[in-house]
Amino acid sequence: MILREEFDAYTEDYLRGMDWLYPNMEVYDYKKAGEGNMNFVVRVCTNRGNFIVKQSRPYVEKYPQIPAPIDRIAVEYAFYQKINQHPMLTGFSPKIKGFDPMFHIMAMEDLGYGSDFLGLYSGTVTISEAEIRLLVQYLIALHHLEAMPFPDNSAMKKLNHEHIFHFPYLEENGFNLDTIQPGLQSLAIPFKQDTELKKQIEKLGARYLAEGTTLLHGDFYTGSWLKVDQDIKVIDPEFAFVGDAEFDLGVMLAHFKLAGLDPNLVELTLSVYSDVRVPDQRLLDQYIGVEILRRLIGIAQLPLNLTLDQKLVLLTEARALILG
Repeated sequence: MILREEFDAYTEDYLRGMDWLYPNMEVYDYKKAGEGNMNFVVRVCTNRGNFIVKQSRPYVEKYPQIPAPIDRIAVEYAFYQKINQHPMLTGFSPKIKGFDPMFHIMAMEDLGYGSDFLGLYSGTVTISEAEIRLLVQYLIALHHLEAMPFPDNSAMKKLNHEHIFHFPYLEENGFNLDTIQPGLQSLAIPFKQDTELKKQIEKLGARYLAEGTTLLHGDFYTGSWLKVDQDIKVIDPEFAFVGDAEFDLGVMLAHFKLAGLDPNLVELTLSVYSDVRVPDQRLLDQYIGVEILRRLIGIAQLPLNLTLDQKLVLLTEARALILG
């Protein structure tokens, strides 16, 4: 069963067969729900309410040339099952309607027509102190959950490892950064050739691949946070794994730096988290640095409005954070 972009008898039979469409439900609209990076996602609109259907495929939806583990949807399902048992965390995520492991399809509650926080980088979206506190409280609660049992998600970790710790530092990786911004390729060369920097990143990458002790979201950045009415939701945990708490927090802080957020808000983020759980500052700095680097000179680019000079400042800061 491969979900299609058009609603047809084949799709309807499948949804009714899974009891996701009841006999008294009629579909009046069926369309892609946003531009998902990893998975194929559709919104099914019926006379009895809407729901979301999501399918993982053996490639990245946004970049079909990049293979991806097809079982990642099972990890997402396991993550939601775990956090939906927590009284606070359950309010941040969709309720699960059903899961089909054979065809790698999950049906879930439609959270509504929210918007993510990707506009932070261009200044078209803002984030308040209260919203930051909510997101940090989510991380704190998540990081205090009993981590095991949970899938090791090793295949997705290896995919992420490649794009965080390896690919950006290859001098000839086939990805011309000048297609993103003229001059970026030459700006990146000194960092790609920095032996000591790459050695530290390799060590950090080995730690990332090892099993840790804390359940992580695994991709805790602006694209995984939704604002629906006045509520904040957290989605897309297919990269979830048991690792270092500093990884989730580091990714969050890195994106605040990339967005040019007020330094006081960046400091607030760390302070609120540290009041409950004190991170390893050296490890946190390294995860912040490597996330900044990979978002500037790796393939997973962001909608940044930064000059080359501004990017150089961030790249230099990231290097310093990693080397200590």
